[in-house]
Amino acid sequence: MTTTAHTAATRAGAGPQQALLDVVGLSVRFRLRDATVHAVTDLHLALHPGELLAVVGESGCGKSVLAHALLGLLPGNAVVTGHAHLHAAGTGPVDLLNVGERHLARTVRGRAVGLVPQSPATALNPVRTGRRLLEETLRAHGHTRRDASVAADRIAADVGLDPADLDRYPHELSGGMAQRLVTALALAPDPPLLLADEPTTGLDRPLVDHTLDLLRRRCDDGAAVLLITHDITAARRVADTVAVMYASRIVEHRPTGTLFDAPTHPYTAGLLDALPDRAFRPVPGHPPMLTDLPAGCAFAPRCDRATDTCATAPALGREGAGRVACHHPTRAGATA
Repeated sequence: MTTTAHTAATRAGAGPQQALLDVVGLSVRFRLRDATVHAVTDLHLALHPGELLAVVGESGCGKSVLAHALLGLLPGNAVVTGHAHLHAAGTGPVDLLNVGERHLARTVRGRAVGLVPQSPATALNPVRTGRRLLEETLRAHGHTRRDASVAADRIAADVGLDPADLDRYPHELSGGMAQRLVTALALAPDPPLLLADEPTTGLDRPLVDHTLDLLRRRCDDGAAVLLITHDITAARRVADTVAVMYASRIVEHRPTGTLFDAPTHPYTAGLLDALPDRAFRPVPGHPPMLTDLPAGCAFAPRCDRATDTCATAPALGREGAGRVACHHPTRAGATA
């Protein structure tokens, strides 16, 4: 596994590196008839070439909304604020949150930014075989008809899919096979930034590891990957840095080794204690409804370190990895 230290070493001597993706103050609200869903709140992230950043947290915390917001794939009742500056070769600087649909469709999606969707069954065209989908994608990005056929077989094999299965229609594929197909489609254009939203869903353990290693190799070759997952073990296996989300906010962002060895936010510590190779003890209580978030720390009702101070929401620093939003961090000397 490539560590954060290794990643830093490969950049040493090159001077400060510009972030490929710089997200500043991203918030997403869904307006309902009688409520507002606070899906993502004041999110700040930077992702550099060669970096794999994992965003982890319980289901419903806002992880997938983050990915869809970056690509303009949210429904019409979404209100998005903030900025997400993409600096990719061939596209020029672009603010993904404030550019028109035409530019996103023609220049960004599937070209500068690839997406491995969480639900492949709804992402695949049901009247095209996997081979046709993959070859059409390759031809749209410069391959000849003959080259596309050869490349399709190679990419299928790369993701652990039998090339013969490309001749099936989506409804003929198992859930795991469909997941591997959408991964192949996302990788085919060789985008500099890949958003992988639960890319190991439906896969058995050997294929989970195979897919994670494939994403890691993408970063080792210079691309950047934003891995969205509830599988903390997956994050530990391949990520350089980990951002922990809770109730729409990032509550901790640290280099992977540091986070697993010395978690600072009580929620992070609870997630790690729930792992089978640790205490195997679930985090007590339940996350709050995103339509009814408290004014203070959203984790306070589940936290045995909470005090009256937690009635005020703790702030998260905006720069780099090594940030925590907690008034009472679990590690001595840690600061918000």
